[in-house]
Amino acid sequence: MRLDGWTVAAALVAALPAVPILSLALTALGGSFGGWSELAAYVLPAAIRDSAILLAGVGLFAAVVGCGAAWLVTAYDFRGRRSLEWMLLLPLAIPTYVAAYAWLDLTHPLGPLQSGLRALLGFTSPRQFRLPDIRGMGGAILLLGLVLYPYVYLTVRATFLAQSATLIEAARTLGVARRDVFRRVALPLARPALALGVSLALMEALNDIGASEFLGVKTITVSVYSTWVTRNDLPGAAQIALAMLLFVTALVFVERWGRRGQRYAASARNARPTRPMRLTGWRGVAAFAVGFTPVLLGFLAPATHIAVQAVKRLDFAGLSGSIIREVLNTVAVATFATVVIVALGAVAAYAARLRPAGAAPLLARVASLGYAVPGTVVVIGLIGPVAALDRGFAAAGGWLGVATGLVMIGSGAALILAYAVRFLAIGVGGAEAGLARTPLALDGAARTLGDTPFAALRRIHLPLARGSIAAAAILVFVDVMKELPATLLIRPLNFETLATHLYAEAARGTYEDGAVAALIIVAVGVLPVILLSRIGTTAAKS
Repeated sequence: MRLDGWTVAAALVAALPAVPILSLALTALGGSFGGWSELAAYVLPAAIRDSAILLAGVGLFAAVVGCGAAWLVTAYDFRGRRSLEWMLLLPLAIPTYVAAYAWLDLTHPLGPLQSGLRALLGFTSPRQFRLPDIRGMGGAILLLGLVLYPYVYLTVRATFLAQSATLIEAARTLGVARRDVFRRVALPLARPALALGVSLALMEALNDIGASEFLGVKTITVSVYSTWVTRNDLPGAAQIALAMLLFVTALVFVERWGRRGQRYAASARNARPTRPMRLTGWRGVAAFAVGFTPVLLGFLAPATHIAVQAVKRLDFAGLSGSIIREVLNTVAVATFATVVIVALGAVAAYAARLRPAGAAPLLARVASLGYAVPGTVVVIGLIGPVAALDRGFAAAGGWLGVATGLVMIGSGAALILAYAVRFLAIGVGGAEAGLARTPLALDGAARTLGDTPFAALRRIHLPLARGSIAAAAILVFVDVMKELPATLLIRPLNFETLATHLYAEAARGTYEDGAVAALIIVAVGVLPVILLSRIGTTAAKS
């Protein structure tokens, strides 16, 4: 196999997610056997049990709500359907920890929801009437499901839109009733998309640390954090993280197994989209109400509450200097990470285009593996390599008579590296999507005119792919801004972002002080939702 500069560069990019995983195994093996026995006996069983229950509940909830909403807006036509199509994506704008933060305050015994119900029912005290505490496994499943169902909705709706009306008409001709078309025709054809959407939702649920901790659910992620930070046991945390990585691997395997042999294709020639059934009167109103319920609970209620609390906080104390610093910190680190991730993604994707028969395409896939690895696992795996680099810088500084300190962690470079491992898949995917639109004939023309591969990338490919790369950059920026586990664990000392500020305020129970940070996170989180809705609308029209 002939190696060139682009393949070597792609190999270096692919090493980013591989190094933390190898380091994680070494760190875990460095722990004492006695410590592992204690973790295996007292920590892991409860953590695995809670994680399994949470994932099963969230997966079922997201599948039912996401799939049902997708069928509602594609199979039926009613007043407000066009608006509902994009509104059903809005919960994606709210991170899981923000949703838990808002609903904990909303459902507090003295909060607006219970106070309003008591006033309506004629009660004057929480002792006379109070709702069940939302803290617990049931509340966690409900809140995470309400935020994560759009992953299923997005993938399944695209499949429903692509299904040809001929298939539905053939089923009706063979005697399938309209009410059974979904169960016997549409849903089986959407199984691959359903498995993909559920797996994405489950990976996000497993990566969550804030919502689970706020709601009292001790998942594997929460156990990793508490073992490292509270017990100061890094090898023990690495051992739990390794078990978590095996859990994620099993989850990916189950997703692949669920899609085994599922290869459905419809001819694009003369394909007609399915005509939705018109609903009028009370049926149309009921359909809109059903579709609007997850939007209300998953986005409007928490977002409105956060906005009200933020306005009260600003009216009472104004915009604090700490919030301004945290906004600047968040924007700075998200911008820098976005530039790095998009550049690395472009290198990996372009190398795969230049050498399609070599190792470069496989290296691009390896570079995308980090997206399936939770942030806590990434950080635990990076601690060893980052510490080794800091020791190397300190040794070099000693030779020069300069005290370097913790260069990687102190400068925030380790945090950028964690973001790159976690979200590199978005950069690679965006670059691949943009490059795929450029005909291969242009590469040959550029070589004929004497352009080097780098010159062709700069003068031809990047200008033509700027739309897809810009979309990927937006997604990376927002994901970095919302990321809590990695930021919480490996940020520099006294470096606070909006996410860590909100986590700290919620942990102290001072919800009103974190409302401004939560509102900013939600407002910026709407950007990728707008992008996704536009992409979905374009795809539906094409």
